[in-house]
Amino acid sequence: MPPAGWHDLPFFRRDWLVISLALQAETRPVLPPADQVFAALAACPPDATRVVILGQDPYPTPGHAHGFAFSVAPDVKPLPRSLSNIFREMQDDLGAAPPNGDLRFWAAQGVLLLNTALTVPAGDAGGHAKLGWWKLTTEVLHRLSDAPRAFVLWGGHAQGLAHHIAGPEHLILRSAHPSPLSARRGFFGSRPFSRVNDWLKAKGDTPINWTTP
Repeated sequence: MPPAGWHDLPFFRRDWLVISLALQAETRPVLPPADQVFAALAACPPDATRVVILGQDPYPTPGHAHGFAFSVAPDVKPLPRSLSNIFREMQDDLGAAPPNGDLRFWAAQGVLLLNTALTVPAGDAGGHAKLGWWKLTTEVLHRLSDAPRAFVLWGGHAQGLAHHIAGPEHLILRSAHPSPLSARRGFFGSRPFSRVNDWLKAKGDTPINWTTP
């Protein structure tokens, strides 16, 4: 079922059937569970979305992915390494970080945590990158170009989609990805959380509470 607010995107009448058939034919477990695939979009309809953080694909470890980019269920320990690095940067930037890896309280404030592929086979990172999910991502970015928003693009994959964001009024933050392979190449020290909040406050909007569920 397409999430409310997004159901009229061409993806859902043109591409979703093909992808859903491919998922049904997948012999490996598919993550996240089917009822969580569109969770990020369901939590942030277009009119409620203020910030977009683009991820790549869900965590391939069973029990981790729950439909929100970079987020994990609250009982997951240790944290995935990318998320651990996100919290380390947040601690340096804001002086605090959430008590666990569940970032759904960000979504409740209008932060769309969108992966560019919404499914992954268990144990095979990037295994569904070529299913056609990117078509949905590009349509979402076009839809969200209709009003000024903050877009946080971590890593080359996310930055490669920046040309789908139209209009001059947005805040677009680009840095290295928080993964252990690249975090020291420009993610650490990028201060994305305070920069987004400074931008929101400058236009008279409420800042995001990044740290306290």
